[in-house]
Amino acid sequence: MAEYQYLSGFGSHFSSEDARCPGALPEGQNSPQKCAYGLYAEQLSGSAFTAPRTENVRSWLYRIRPSVVHEPFKPYQVAPFLRGNKWDEQPPNPNQMRWSPFDLPETGEERDFVAGLHTVCGAGDVRSRHGLAVHVYLCNKSMENTAFYNSDGDFLIVPQQGPLDITTEFGRLYVKPNEICVIPQGIRFSVAVEGPTRGYILEVYDGHFKLPDLGPIGANGLANPRDFLTPTAWFEDRTVEGFKMVSKYQGALFVATQNHSPFDVVGWHGNYAPYKYDLAKFMVINSVSYDHCDPSIFTVLTCPSNKYGTAIADFVIFPPRWSVQENTFRPPYYHRNCMSEFMGLILGRYEAKEGGFLPGGASLHSIMTPHGPDRKCFEGASGATLKPERIAEGTQAFMFESSLSMAVTRWGEETCQKLDASYYECWQTLEKKFKI
Repeated sequence: MAEYQYLSGFGSHFSSEDARCPGALPEGQNSPQKCAYGLYAEQLSGSAFTAPRTENVRSWLYRIRPSVVHEPFKPYQVAPFLRGNKWDEQPPNPNQMRWSPFDLPETGEERDFVAGLHTVCGAGDVRSRHGLAVHVYLCNKSMENTAFYNSDGDFLIVPQQGPLDITTEFGRLYVKPNEICVIPQGIRFSVAVEGPTRGYILEVYDGHFKLPDLGPIGANGLANPRDFLTPTAWFEDRTVEGFKMVSKYQGALFVATQNHSPFDVVGWHGNYAPYKYDLAKFMVINSVSYDHCDPSIFTVLTCPSNKYGTAIADFVIFPPRWSVQENTFRPPYYHRNCMSEFMGLILGRYEAKEGGFLPGGASLHSIMTPHGPDRKCFEGASGATLKPERIAEGTQAFMFESSLSMAVTRWGEETCQKLDASYYECWQTLEKKFKI
């Protein structure tokens, strides 16, 4: 795939220009009186101008036409189950929830990435820029002469079935299952697929995703910055009558038309750009003596809140690893949490519940709702001979964890018809073992 070329690093200031137009980037300044090749200079700001330098993100794009060349936006009714603000559709429900794999489009039905967006749960408000949403995408058709951007926040996309061939203003990304990508707020992109395609999206309204602080771990570990890949500049100079530009704004979709492709950025520089990451490269840290490290040790990316040490959302994975603890119940412990835990499964079988929790499905354990291993898992792990062993081999489960109390949409609780009403039964056969 020679056409997919990347720059390595996380949060770096990159410079890239398409090899077809050497010298497209100006030297020594951002906005010259005349740009090379007759290009337009355009700044894309991902933070306030006066944000601290450590949090200030922006990029300069040198493009064939400025983004402002489009017709007026109009409401676009193409994704009826997409939500951004309507968190009161259903009464609150504190029960443990588990979904069977979400249905892909039926034979004969064509649905692209945007039309395939379905919101499962979320919290907060896009207008006040505080909160998050969890979506799934269920599609089987490539976006044709259509681009999309999200005015409300960042998309962290987790493919589960089928790769995503993503064209962005900054270049091209090819994202396979067991990889993730992040498309920051405002960046325009188009998704091509290779058949029935499914995955998960974590959307955050407050800020941007960061690498977690490592503290006593030191300088190295978890997701290493060098393994994050940002696309190099690539452009097309293509006239298209009626090209659709779709905007997600205040939780609703709008569409405008224009007569050209928006992927006409010949060169760019800055620290605000899309990126991808291969989850297989995560450096796992775990206990080598006894007991568990808390699952925060598996955090790939975090979107912090204003409360120190507390996240609007963490993206956490449970990858293949060695388990060597002595005198320890090794599966995840029984738990009640001040955070909401939404889990999905990319592939394999999750160690704490090998039945019922399937790839393409999900679970939600809300704030202070108890959860943990089922009886089969508990009995097996309690009586197992403890020896070093590989666990979660061929498996990749993940969690979107949030400090906010998430509400489930009507589609998530009723319309999708995937909610397992018998989920609670997996704990009902746990026996009293107390003896004096």
